[in-house]
Amino acid sequence: MSRALVPVISRLPMVLRQRIDAKERPATPRAPTEAQDFDLVRHETHLRNRSQVERFLPDILGRALARVWIDQTFRFRFETDPKGTLSDYGVHLPETISIDFVTEGTIRPQVVVYERIGPGTPRRRLLYLQLVMMAGK
Repeated sequence: MSRALVPVISRLPMVLRQRIDAKERPATPRAPTEAQDFDLVRHETHLRNRSQVERFLPDILGRALARVWIDQTFRFRFETDPKGTLSDYGVHLPETISIDFVTEGTIRPQVVVYERIGPGTPRRRLLYLQLVMMAGK
């Protein structure tokens, strides 16, 4: 029985993606290198509407936000183009969805997801994520 304060869900950790040429497939697994990435999702993911975004994107963004804290290269990419970075990692969002990575005016970075229904209409905030550390006894 685990003594963890927070239950561990097996689908949340990032999955190691090995980038190996077909010619050089080793007989035994290699140690992680800079050429390998940690995936945010196991399979190419296309979120097609607001309902899917609200249901699946918080877990994906949670993984991305956790990685922002430990990987400066990923942080820079995500900070400059969050939606493009997600697309590079196999997460595709509808055109109506936009993502802001907010660091100013807050102690911890936040990821804010917006939806714009049509041209000329104001953006509507769907959700936001922020890592919060908690301890308990």
